[in-house]
Amino acid sequence: MDVIMPQLGETVAEGVVTKWYKKVGDAVKADDVLFDVETDKVSTEIPAQANGVVAEILVEEGVTAKVGAKLAVIREAGAQASAPTAAASAPLASSVSADGADAQRMSPTAPHAAEIVKPPLAATNGAQSRLSPVVRKLIAEHALDVGAIPGTGRDGRITRDDVLGHIETRGQQPDSRTMPPVTGAPRTPAERIEPTAPATTATPSIAAGGQSLPLNAVRKRVAENMTKSWTTVPHVLQVAEADFFRIDQARREIGASWKEREGYSLTYMPFVLRAVSIALGRYPKLNSTFGGDRITLQRRINIGIAVDMNFEGLMVPVIKDVPNKSLPQLAREINDLAARARAGELKPDELTEGTYTITNNGAYGTVITAPIINQPQVAILSTDGVRKKPVVIEGPDGDSIAVRPVGVLAQSFDHRAVDGAYAAAFLRELKLIIETRHWIQDLQA
Repeated sequence: MDVIMPQLGETVAEGVVTKWYKKVGDAVKADDVLFDVETDKVSTEIPAQANGVVAEILVEEGVTAKVGAKLAVIREAGAQASAPTAAASAPLASSVSADGADAQRMSPTAPHAAEIVKPPLAATNGAQSRLSPVVRKLIAEHALDVGAIPGTGRDGRITRDDVLGHIETRGQQPDSRTMPPVTGAPRTPAERIEPTAPATTATPSIAAGGQSLPLNAVRKRVAENMTKSWTTVPHVLQVAEADFFRIDQARREIGASWKEREGYSLTYMPFVLRAVSIALGRYPKLNSTFGGDRITLQRRINIGIAVDMNFEGLMVPVIKDVPNKSLPQLAREINDLAARARAGELKPDELTEGTYTITNNGAYGTVITAPIINQPQVAILSTDGVRKKPVVIEGPDGDSIAVRPVGVLAQSFDHRAVDGAYAAAFLRELKLIIETRHWIQDLQA
């Protein structure tokens, strides 16, 4: 069977084969780890899909291949293996085409070979020898010592951000080679602070008026996707306020025991996730995808949760089949996915098949956020800070005023897919669920 580059996220088009765990001639069993792949979103191990023997490896370590490209061949044990072709046995020096064609297969002497730079490394063992082409190129361009760069990636692997951070830190360090010798009397404080002559050297990333930093891979991908969505989708924002009193009751009653048992706090997000899944079941056009001249209503409700990557971009792991899971299950899955997203340990399928997205800026005290839709989805919800406010309470004996925790629900929707009345009805339903559902019972399920 052919081993192909898997789809590693809905917006990911290619990945780097960073390590092969098997070589030609090795026996392999289904679910054995076969190779590692690194993309701008995730670094992950890819298992074999069948038992057999590795007959060919067509894409060497450090080479970028497009989704769907043929990477290797596994044959049944004892099957006759054909002699590798010259193209198959030579390392690839450029991206492999999505259909596995040979058009992009180059020998190391081909013009594109310069795209993969393998500089001498101070340390070549373990994670430091598993560098992506982009990381190798940066190290070569800046003549860096790999051993001096701490790796924050999986298993200590050095990432692009690690290299850029090292370059920035190094640029801020005084360089003894450019410092003038100290002669004569000590300078006055003013002279120490304001040299009389301009500096003779400058960090390359410093431009007049400020510091210029290149985008990391995640930030670049977010920028591309958000620009495409904003320029092609007619966004409409609608906002509703919801009383979180019942949710707060549940969190106060069970929150302490939950944290003691689970090891983390019970946040608002699992409650909102459950409420959104119920409302989407009643307004299915917002749980859909838009393309060409049709809207496709999705049978499953798979909700993505935007996770901040320490201010360096966003990832959106997806919780599948939300209506089929209990509230405690959702809380645990949200916490697990967020932690593994920030650690770079998500599996490829945990970033795919989303039908709706929730983003949360409430921890930073925002009032209203107008989120950008994650295409081809047709809507996205922002939950902002929950604040205590005076609220008019209607009762059988008349109106009264009480202090309640109030949160803002801000939904952007694609006006090509639905109209304002439909989206507003969804928000009204979502508000009603948040305000009236028996959440304590849900937590005890």
